[in-house]
Amino acid sequence: MRIDHIEASRRKKGRVLVFLEDGACLKVTEQELLDFGLRSGDELEEGTLERLKKAAGVSDAKAAAADLIGRRAMSRRSLEQKLQEKGASQAEARYAGEWLEAIGALNDKEYAAMLVRRCGDMGYGPARAREKLREKGVPRELWEEALEELPPAEEQVDRFLAARYRGGSLDRREQKRLADALLRRGFSWSDAREGLNRLGADITEDE
Repeated sequence: MRIDHIEASRRKKGRVLVFLEDGACLKVTEQELLDFGLRSGDELEEGTLERLKKAAGVSDAKAAAADLIGRRAMSRRSLEQKLQEKGASQAEARYAGEWLEAIGALNDKEYAAMLVRRCGDMGYGPARAREKLREKGVPRELWEEALEELPPAEEQVDRFLAARYRGGSLDRREQKRLADALLRRGFSWSDAREGLNRLGADITEDE
């Protein structure tokens, strides 16, 4: 396969576009251009072309990964899924994820802690935080340590009840409304019951 022409990318600094005679365009780095000794008009043997395509695929995945992680934090699993959605192979996506971890741009442990702190800031309880960790692809083995970032449930529940309790009679209907709201926010029934009792209800453990 012959190289038709080579030009620098106008969109990405340090990227080079290698156009082949069949119309294909390979995106490589300047270093890969030097490593392969690429020049316009060169004939590429089949083995060299395959290695070049592989290198180009990895370079493209790494560039896409850096762009994604630069826009917002995410877990490695989510990053690799998004790369594959953009056309990267599983191996290319994995390599890009490993590369970002190696340079310190991707860290699931720090990301998990950040997610949980955000949940705490929004007044969510442990169950809601766990759901968010699952949704964002954080490895399960990191959950428990991350959940230590949540404020004490008692503090969160009391703050929520202070904001939502309208005053007046704390009858069964009002208790249910407040308890259901706490459950939806990820707190346990035990947390909700104890919070309501601190507010003046008299709910036993059997209820």
